Amino acid sequence: MKKTTFRYELPNELIAQYPAQSRSASRLLALDGSSGDIQDLRFVDLTKMLHPGDLLVFNNTRVIPARLFATKDTGGRVEILVERILGERNIVAQLGVSKRPRPGMRLRIDEAVSVDVVSRRGDFYELRFECTETVTHLLERVGHVPLPPYIDRVDKEHDRERYQTVYAQHPGAVAAPTAGLHFDVAMFGQLRELGVDTAFLTLHVGAGTFKPIRVEDIREHEIHPEYLQIGSDVCVRIETTKARGGRIIAVGTTVVRALETAAQNARVIPFEGETGLYILPGYRFQIVDALLTNFHLPESTLLVLVCAFAGTEHTLNAYRHAVDQRYRFYSYGDAMFVTPRVASGK
Repeated sequence: MKKTTFRYELPNELIAQYPAQSRSASRLLALDGSSGDIQDLRFVDLTKMLHPGDLLVFNNTRVIPARLFATKDTGGRVEILVERILGERNIVAQLGVSKRPRPGMRLRIDEAVSVDVVSRRGDFYELRFECTETVTHLLERVGHVPLPPYIDRVDKEHDRERYQTVYAQHPGAVAAPTAGLHFDVAMFGQLRELGVDTAFLTLHVGAGTFKPIRVEDIREHEIHPEYLQIGSDVCVRIETTKARGGRIIAVGTTVVRALETAAQNARVIPFEGETGLYILPGYRFQIVDALLTNFHLPESTLLVLVCAFAGTEHTLNAYRHAVDQRYRFYSYGDAMFVTPRVASGK
């Protein structure tokens, strides 16, 4: 299964550098995974794709200001991207440095805050902060919004609000579950009026979501584990929805991975722990009946997941159509509503 299969050409000017004027002002491409049919819509048309009794499942993780800047004793600048907070003083992070740091190296945030490199963990490092405040408080004070690497600008004050869903609740993500960025309070009101139910789980999106597939055979790629929590209330809502003939609609690829991680015999059970689920073409979906998602990077695990759901040929054809029609791509871009190549559980 070659990674080049999941390549498409995208002009740089279609990579959205800023959010739309309002959350629900984006466009929406609808893809029928069984036929390959495509519709060009607005995001506000989402309600036309939904039915009374459907259940939308959202990821209520909250993005933390996870990007810090430090200096080495030599004066060199180091970018720290938090992957996970381990406690009041310790984190796991990626380090943007030209030379690989060694355990014992000390970095400095400012006069009052220093950071020691404790150990290396694969692509990441464990760091310990020497300061009078907790890591969480430090990030809120001096941290920056961890905009994705393809957004070629520094973060602005408005990013603290727009690179966050309106329903974000549990801090811990270093990347937003971007399909949810399109929802505003008015849209949730329309869902209620339509008779569409909602449920929330938590998957803390890690920096590994942007890690490109570097191996030619995509089956050899490894996914970084991410924290996941699904409560019993979500499981009950899913079971009730299925029983009445409603659809389970995942808002984002993180929700797809979350629900499929916790699936047993076409049912979702409560779950708390890590998931490293890697969904490839040929995967048998047990829970998800439709997917709302943004457009994803070429040769990425997220694009591979969508291809597994709607079929590789249909998905890539939809992407080529989106390029031709000048859709906006990636985190601050437009959305897709996707139905599966085959029904879940089949």
